[in-house]
Amino acid sequence: MKNEQTVTNIDDLPITDELVSAYLQDNPEFFNRNNELTTGLRLVDNQRGTVSLVERQQQQLRQKVYDLEDEITQLMSVSSHNENLFMLYSDLYLRLLDCKSASELLDCLTQTTKELLSLSAFKVYLINDVDMAHDSLSKNDCQGVMQNRLSNSDYYFGRLQQSEQQLIFSQHCTGSVVLVKLVHDDCDLGFLAISSDDAHHFDPRMDTLLLSQFKRLVAKLLKQHLSI
Repeated sequence: MKNEQTVTNIDDLPITDELVSAYLQDNPEFFNRNNELTTGLRLVDNQRGTVSLVERQQQQLRQKVYDLEDEITQLMSVSSHNENLFMLYSDLYLRLLDCKSASELLDCLTQTTKELLSLSAFKVYLINDVDMAHDSLSKNDCQGVMQNRLSNSDYYFGRLQQSEQQLIFSQHCTGSVVLVKLVHDDCDLGFLAISSDDAHHFDPRMDTLLLSQFKRLVAKLLKQHLSI
């Protein structure tokens, strides 16, 4: 018995977006052969009514240029911010190294945090009791906070429960905080706590390169000045 072959008529194929797109990609000379389409073809534009294909291409190119300019502006802004932040940290390191006492050290850290960085509060919690008084030292037992927030990481970024805020800052903080564990010679000393009124200022995605250097220096200097 002779096999019958069914021949599909090209006119019977449904015209779809995919089929048209594939055809144009396979035939890049289509618009060269049909040059009148580039100016005669009218496309619907939500803002301008109808435009030609050439006008649509120009509009898309202009938008790409605007997007690139905006991206470059943002990158330059971030670069400038990072440079200023690096210079601030470098200056702070020199000032911390010149401190002659723990009280002077804490004064310097508080001033930098609240005045230069425009953040709302700065506190230090030390596991061992120290024979000194300073407004930046947290007077409450914050071991539970340290266990809860810093047991698996040297940093915590984000929001705290109101009870934790009260323990650390002795007040309610409406924004976000960063907790930085202080470790020297593999021994936990406590942590730094800094708060911002901006709920999104301290974000878990923040880079910790500068903080890593900062916390090692602060832990070493506190150890020297307080003998803890």
